[in-house]
Amino acid sequence: MKLTKAEARRFILTYQNLLPAGEVHGKTGVMRYMQRVRSIQFDPLNMVGYNPYLVLQSRIKDFRPEFLEELLYSDRKLVDGWDKNMCIYCVEDWPYFERYRNKAYQMYTAKSEIMQALPAIRKAIAARGPLSSQDLSFDTKIRWPWGPTRVSRAALESMYFWGELVIHHKLGTRKIYDFAAKHLPSEILSMDDPNVTLDQFFQWVVKRRISSVGLLWNRSSDAWLGIEQFKSKERNQAVERLKQRGEIIELEIEDIKYPCYILREEEELLDKILEKKDVEFKVSFIAPLDNLLWDRKLIKELFGFEYVWEVYKPVVDRQYGYYVLPVLYGDRFIARFEPKFNKQNQTLEILNWWWEPNIVITEDIRWKVQECLDCFMGYLGAENLSIAKGDL
Repeated sequence: MKLTKAEARRFILTYQNLLPAGEVHGKTGVMRYMQRVRSIQFDPLNMVGYNPYLVLQSRIKDFRPEFLEELLYSDRKLVDGWDKNMCIYCVEDWPYFERYRNKAYQMYTAKSEIMQALPAIRKAIAARGPLSSQDLSFDTKIRWPWGPTRVSRAALESMYFWGELVIHHKLGTRKIYDFAAKHLPSEILSMDDPNVTLDQFFQWVVKRRISSVGLLWNRSSDAWLGIEQFKSKERNQAVERLKQRGEIIELEIEDIKYPCYILREEEELLDKILEKKDVEFKVSFIAPLDNLLWDRKLIKELFGFEYVWEVYKPVVDRQYGYYVLPVLYGDRFIARFEPKFNKQNQTLEILNWWWEPNIVITEDIRWKVQECLDCFMGYLGAENLSIAKGDL
């Protein structure tokens, strides 16, 4: 099947609930989106809300952070877990990550300091309820992937990674843990991994990553992060098997050298998009780790927009700023800006705004940007707006 770039852009944006934007509402809207993409990435930085909040505010009309918090920690329809880095995913996907939990168990139970702490930690949680590492008095330090840390934190994280604990709730970025058996359905916890072999897992995860983005090509990128033992050879084999069975559809997109793929079940959506030419354009502010941006090379090819998240770059090496959000208008990226929410005076501060080159700034664009800013301030609970640099 051959597509123009415009048709491919319309497909991926419609799939991502960004074109048109804001047509779904509330927790129901959040779950509809999650059941489509299966996973959204978590990051602890909070300039204008955590990354999952930013992903959802661009898609869910009148989104509020409590929608996601309730789905995670009250309704238990979603769970914090390891997928593409740390993510939030649908609780019914828990059995598919059994091989990750088994590996974590083998790795962390080899550490004697952790094993020695386990009985006391289990006893404390059973007696006192959900706890964080700050509630436990194991002050001995242990080597840990993020540097030396207290045994209490390492032990809790280990129990979490091998599935004995789940996050009960968070206070900011501080995790409070409880036994998984108290919060996840017993039928989910007792279910065997549906993927018996590693090849089956690779095919499942290829389909999963395509579903998380909507449209992907078979090239190395951040879209394939977090899949162990999964190199180009394994990816090529999994894609070929899925093609042969008709579970994914290969697309040829104009002026793009490599084929792209969508899930077979999205063929109907693609057909509708190809039939419908006109759609209302809106402005959306896109998260730095948004599902749409998981493969930034593909986005550059499709949209002519290059985005680099510069938080880890030295100040002198940054082209734009520390925490910059892309601005989408219809099927084009028209700008980017660096926001910060000052909670003390309830002000959304725009430190800088950069229009993309060759963008003709119409009255409609300015009006839609202002409309999006109003919604963004509502999501943050901001009462004031401050613009330091840039022409809006």
